[in-house]
Amino acid sequence: MKTLLSTKIVSPSQRELLLNAGIGLVEYDAIKVRSLEVAYPEVVECAIVTSQHAVHCILENNIKVSGYYCVGDKTEDLLIKNRQKVLKKAQNSLELAHFISNLEQKDPFTYFCGTRRREEIPSILKAEKVNFTEIVCYETELQEKVFKQTWDGILFFSPSGVESFLISNNLGSSICFCIGETTARTAKKYTQNVVIANSATVESVIAKAAKTLTFHD
Repeated sequence: MKTLLSTKIVSPSQRELLLNAGIGLVEYDAIKVRSLEVAYPEVVECAIVTSQHAVHCILENNIKVSGYYCVGDKTEDLLIKNRQKVLKKAQNSLELAHFISNLEQKDPFTYFCGTRRREEIPSILKAEKVNFTEIVCYETELQEKVFKQTWDGILFFSPSGVESFLISNNLGSSICFCIGETTARTAKKYTQNVVIANSATVESVIAKAAKTLTFHD
């Protein structure tokens, strides 16, 4: 039986997708996220969010946001579910940063991010002289875990997940199934055996893994 390691605990319905394909699954949370106590503004004109964690921080602190610029389908879904106005959804941070930089009317932006946020958005916005404030509202902790066995594939959902797994393990010949381009770029620092999901969702990563491993039988 083919076996997969997921660096995130998945839902029962997501797990079923693999079991129905005859693929074994081991799962754990490679990262742990916790909100930080920071000084939040009461009102924000334009918020930039690249994760659901950032959205939760905003909602939990009752910040009034006029409009959101976000990354990923799941982040957009969470915003819409909570009746928030999405002005733009991009598939990755690089795409979003370039979109904002090219806006004719550049309102002040507030970028809600974590302690391990990537450089694409702040570096591009600074270079294009976009007026923005950065609020670090959550912390991402790497959860070290040693695995003795090898895997046909490993599911990665963030660059931090890749880094966490590699603290005490190596990729060997495993196929790295990544949720998007940003995660894939981190994985490609260590292997070229990388496959990117068709869309930035857990279900898409699982479907890509199931199809690839079944095809390789």
